[in-house]
Amino acid sequence: MPDWVEAGYAEYAKRMPRDVMVEMVELPLALRSKNSDIAGAMKKEGEAILAAVGKGEQIIALEVKGKPWTTEQLAENLATWKMSGFNYCLLIGGPDGLAPEVSALASVKWSLSPLTLPHPLVRILVIEQLYRACTILQNHPYHK
Repeated sequence: MPDWVEAGYAEYAKRMPRDVMVEMVELPLALRSKNSDIAGAMKKEGEAILAAVGKGEQIIALEVKGKPWTTEQLAENLATWKMSGFNYCLLIGGPDGLAPEVSALASVKWSLSPLTLPHPLVRILVIEQLYRACTILQNHPYHK
């Protein structure tokens, strides 16, 4: 990722409160070319994603066809997740989305937008919105 993406992500990750620990795990994409087997690439990526998800972790899939939330709805969901006692994995698929077997395991499907967003922006957008949701829960003025 470009330096500006790493810096943007790092800035919001360091602002997160201690009771909301975030860890980004970046997995390599399956190789693609002009004549690639897209389904095969997605399957490989799906296998890698599932291998990286910890036992008992709840999966939240970021998908265009997921449910859109306002920031306030994200804050409500975050409060529920914090009280659940589970760890949550927010999964972002490759250029062709998440493998169907990964999507099927998601307890929640969240759409950031009906637009197709580039991965560098998604990374920053997700961490900023998580931080903003935390500030709402803490009645911090950042959200205003």
